[in-house]
Amino acid sequence: MLDALEVVTTVVIGLMVGVEFSVAFVINPILNALPDDSVVLGRAHGGRMLGAVMPVWYITSLVLVGVWVVAGRQGDGTGLVVTAGGLLIVSVIMSLLLLVPINNRGRTWTPENRPEDWKAQMNRWDRFHYARVAVIVAAFTLLVAALA
Repeated sequence: MLDALEVVTTVVIGLMVGVEFSVAFVINPILNALPDDSVVLGRAHGGRMLGAVMPVWYITSLVLVGVWVVAGRQGDGTGLVVTAGGLLIVSVIMSLLLLVPINNRGRTWTPENRPEDWKAQMNRWDRFHYARVAVIVAAFTLLVAALA
């Protein structure tokens, strides 16, 4: 049963990392190459869509890691799993303090109501997002190492 939990947890977090990685290095660069009005609309839509899904995904990931720690606390690799959980907590804190406030503003923007500094705000969100991606990639890497 623990083996199944470990695999499910790793797959769920791996998929989350893949989505966040693709936002940073595929989706946003594609959107940013479009005309400004399209950038605003695309990023606002992405902010609404992912803003609804990602909190559930992050919390589910934390719960799964917590269950893994409790269920496998005598096993090898528990320290790696605990550290991965700590990194996921850091990613949630980063999200709540740094990314969500910008996302909440940006998801309501249209070409008609965007603020003058919208590009600066999106660039700031991108920089925070790159850091968050690095944190969750590290967490995922630790979970994979714990499986070995």
